[in-house]
Amino acid sequence: MRLLFSCLFFVSFFNAFSQEDVKAEIKPIVKIDSLYREDQFYFSVTYNMFTDIPPKFKQNKFSLGLSGGFLRDMPVNKSRTVSIAAGLGLSYQNYYQNFAISKDANGVTVYNVVDAGEIASNRYRQYSVDLPIEFRWRNSTYESTKFWRIYAGFKLSYIFSNTSILDDGKNTYRINNNDAINKFQYGPYLSAGYNTWNLYLYYGLNPLFKDGTTTLSGENITMKTLNAGLIFYIL
Repeated sequence: MRLLFSCLFFVSFFNAFSQEDVKAEIKPIVKIDSLYREDQFYFSVTYNMFTDIPPKFKQNKFSLGLSGGFLRDMPVNKSRTVSIAAGLGLSYQNYYQNFAISKDANGVTVYNVVDAGEIASNRYRQYSVDLPIEFRWRNSTYESTKFWRIYAGFKLSYIFSNTSILDDGKNTYRINNNDAINKFQYGPYLSAGYNTWNLYLYYGLNPLFKDGTTTLSGENITMKTLNAGLIFYIL
């Protein structure tokens, strides 16, 4: 009997010990992406203006600009806070103003600055393909998509379609793909902000109209574009 009780005691002891043996928790291995990129789709909304305008030139209503595209991010430092990006996009630019484009009796295109009261409406719009390239600084990390940024770039645009529409109350003059328009436009731009919301400014370096093709009172028209607004970046 003493031998039987001894065996039962040892079996109970080892059974209780085995129940207390808890398996260690296995934590998932988190892989750190040290080679992340800020490849981004972008979308901008701007107010469109002109610089180097002729005398008595005025804009009216809200001249809207829309653009969107994709930028490929190429970091150049180890922490990946500095990079170069290049991309492709499309733009729509609309301008309401009193710079009237019409046709005379001989079908020749005529340019004039008119009083707002003399016309019912006047607008110019264009569509372009954009090739932006930019130098980027940001304080981003692989853990967060919310960060401060300053992007300085240069954009080359090709205007593949343009239309001016003048309604003087009696006649409507619609001119499509005016040959006097500089199809190639280029200029620097700057965007800066935090997370999705960023301020945007673009300045055109070359005139909207070709040199020598449009005159007003014997002077060449050298209007250039200026766009200011917001740009949104989406990963």
